[in-house]
Amino acid sequence: MSNSLIEYYRLPENLLHLSPAEDLVDGSRFFLFGGTTCCGPLSAAIRRNGQLWHDVTAEAAVRGNVLHLPFDPAHIADHLRHERYVGSTHKQHPLTQLRSIYYAMRRFFPAPVRRRLQQIYFRDWRKIEFPHWPVDSSVDSFFAAILVVALKSGVVDKIPFVWFWPDGHSSCAILTHDVEYPAGLDFCPQLMDMNEAAGVRSSFQIVPERRYSIPPSLLAMMRRRHFEVNVHDLNHDGRLFANEAKFRLRATKINEYARSMGSKGFRAGVMYRNQDWYDAFQFEYDMSVPNVGHLEAQFGGCCTIMPYFVGDILELPLTTTQDYSLFTILHEYSIDLWKIEADLIRKQHGLINFLCHPDYVREPHARQVYQQLLLFIRHLGEYENAWLALPGEVNDWWRARSKMTVVHDSGDWRVVGPGRERARVAFARLDGDSLVYELGAVA
Repeated sequence: MSNSLIEYYRLPENLLHLSPAEDLVDGSRFFLFGGTTCCGPLSAAIRRNGQLWHDVTAEAAVRGNVLHLPFDPAHIADHLRHERYVGSTHKQHPLTQLRSIYYAMRRFFPAPVRRRLQQIYFRDWRKIEFPHWPVDSSVDSFFAAILVVALKSGVVDKIPFVWFWPDGHSSCAILTHDVEYPAGLDFCPQLMDMNEAAGVRSSFQIVPERRYSIPPSLLAMMRRRHFEVNVHDLNHDGRLFANEAKFRLRATKINEYARSMGSKGFRAGVMYRNQDWYDAFQFEYDMSVPNVGHLEAQFGGCCTIMPYFVGDILELPLTTTQDYSLFTILHEYSIDLWKIEADLIRKQHGLINFLCHPDYVREPHARQVYQQLLLFIRHLGEYENAWLALPGEVNDWWRARSKMTVVHDSGDWRVVGPGRERARVAFARLDGDSLVYELGAVA
């Protein structure tokens, strides 16, 4: 069984065997599998005979209890999650060379100037074909399509796995705050009041250098009130990933700040990222990769609504639109888009990750929208069985789940591994041609 598929579902290792193609041709090539958009190296035979966007599902075959595939699932998942497809989908943006200059000088531009420059930069975002707006779950649908092929073969009639979230929750929702400027830092206590009134906990990402002076009493207050404190970049100058050698020097300082602040999580400024360099980080989880990056300064997106590991670091992707993009680029002062995104993610049992800046929800109109969001998040927990968690709690759960599996015991399936008390066995089965999940009975 492909390790990537085991990691995603936590499957029994000997239930079904996968045989990835060995004659893979390197490169990014888009194709379909089970109707799902995929990208990555394919079997040489497929590349010679197939066409762009060709559906290769018919090339998968089950012989005995072995599913032979015209690709390696791990390569396809990594191609998407690590954004290696970007060079194949996005031409160099005409303003890319000015981007770093803009973010270095951004704080000195009046707000109307910033908004106009960003509107120019993002004017063609609707023409981007991939990832799919507003939520892209290509990785998740790709893994599901593999199980569909296996189930259609008749080798098994249902496939047990460890359910995605603890205590049988149908999905997960987290709320995060990147604190960018002194005004945002000053607004944090009031933001905490609003969150507490709605019964919603959240995490604050703090810039450790240059932007503002961090009162230790504020960090202590956040933790005392059961909020979470993480590191936000180094100095938020937009150049963290501009040069690898300088990045690694900065990463050393970031790691030191994380230790001194007692933080396990991180998010880069402006959502800049290079996942191939994450080995320099020593924190446990990152939140810098968008699901769809159409409205981010760095295009791309990880194409998944689930956490995933980048080496030893757990990535918690940003799966909804930032508040700043919503207000400034889309000119929307409502939670309608957030509700659409959350509904798409919830139906696929994913992670609903919201990002709202204290800096941008201070003015009355934006504050009213934010209060509506808080009520909506509470609704997700009370009526949609979503797990309302802190990012650190998601990190702890996903790490525990990564060590669990299901075993057949006394005629039934059960979860084994540390933390199994909160885990549930689930089953993937066919409903017509579609894959559906159902939870097993509580042990």
